[in-house]
Amino acid sequence: MKDIDLILKKQKDFFNSNATKDLSFRINALNKLKKIIIKYEKPLLEALYKDLGKSEFEGYSTEVGIVLSEITHTLKYINKWAKPKKVPTQLTNFKSRSYIYPEPYGNILIMSPWNYPFQLSIAPLIGAISGGNTAIIKPSRFSKYTTSLMCEMLNDNFPQEFIYVIDGHETSSQEILERKFDYIFYTGSIPIGKIVMAKAAESLTPITLELGGKSPCIVDKEGDIDLFAKRIIWGKFLNAGQTCVAPDYVYVHKDVKDNLINRMIKYIDEFYGKNTSTNKEYPKIINEKQFNRLIKLLEKNKVIYGGNYNIEKLHIDPTIMDEVTWEDPVMDDEIFGPILPIMTYNNLDKVIEEIKEKPRPLALYVFSSNKSITDKIIGSISFGGGCINDTIMHLSSPYMPFGGVGYSGMGGYHGKYSFDTFTHYKSILNKSIKFDLPIRYAPFEGKLSLVKKFLK
Repeated sequence: MKDIDLILKKQKDFFNSNATKDLSFRINALNKLKKIIIKYEKPLLEALYKDLGKSEFEGYSTEVGIVLSEITHTLKYINKWAKPKKVPTQLTNFKSRSYIYPEPYGNILIMSPWNYPFQLSIAPLIGAISGGNTAIIKPSRFSKYTTSLMCEMLNDNFPQEFIYVIDGHETSSQEILERKFDYIFYTGSIPIGKIVMAKAAESLTPITLELGGKSPCIVDKEGDIDLFAKRIIWGKFLNAGQTCVAPDYVYVHKDVKDNLINRMIKYIDEFYGKNTSTNKEYPKIINEKQFNRLIKLLEKNKVIYGGNYNIEKLHIDPTIMDEVTWEDPVMDDEIFGPILPIMTYNNLDKVIEEIKEKPRPLALYVFSSNKSITDKIIGSISFGGGCINDTIMHLSSPYMPFGGVGYSGMGGYHGKYSFDTFTHYKSILNKSIKFDLPIRYAPFEGKLSLVKKFLK
């Protein structure tokens, strides 16, 4: 921990030198980061395969490519984002000019998870750099190959007083949280999120929490059921279900339930084959702890497809469970694996009320060609973000914030919202010295009526 203390001190001193506030410094750092990622593309994809069994296509499209796209977007707009903005001045401050100055927080701690170990480490880093901050990244020790490679990529190419990646076994998250940072960005589970928030509260450190929860998928009877099934299966079994915004369960109208299930099975077979244990494009479970947790959720009498597993390969088949209720163990917490429970409904109002009784989810997906149905669901339920007639793709846009609400998190990022997250907006009033309204100064007798005219 002495090394971490020394690095943090170096970062504080470096930030206080104002070097990171220079816009050209930030732009050069982002361009350098982009070149490093491109250079390391092949070993990155190999590391993601070793950690999670991700194919090159999945590794690039959900991790490497999405980060490169984020850098490109940031470089396109950073000049605009970083400029002080003149805003209107009310009459009571005549004669003045008002400005908002974007200002970096300072020393950032980024704590990232194992399921998308590269993307969820580097996407917030892009925001931290663009905002003019220094950063220490604490990745998960469970994604050991990707974590080790990120240490090499960043620690060998950036000075540690600017960016530093902590090796997974170098120190624990609890130890690093004992240090004082200017901002903490955490992505991971709700229980650990509570610990992070409690530690941050001790020093009143601002935080962003990107958590999870049971993200519903509601399928109405109106629409293209075949396409709905295809998009649900893609979103659910991406990364073997180890995605924080994966559809956690499906609520389907009784009139189309059998049709939907049959078509979902069709697409599982089409995407992964009937024997997924031999499919090199189907990811594995990260470790035995998560594997054992997941297989305990499999109720054999409710499994209607899949359900097979192999602990040596850390493999669990894409699995569908039917006739599930809220009393079943699989509905207790976020599944975070390749198990898809199906529940049936006839009354949409009842579904809405049941979901609203639960903690607010990170995502919600509604499938319907009936606009009144989609509007009703979107307008009635609070959740982080989601899609109409698709899954997961809302988080790919740099023009929309990604984040949770309540138990699923607080704060958002991506694109301009990443810059905003790591930026304090400082308000400055520049008052003229050539004119001074005497009304605000004592004595106040006879001035109240005039003040009321100004402040209505």
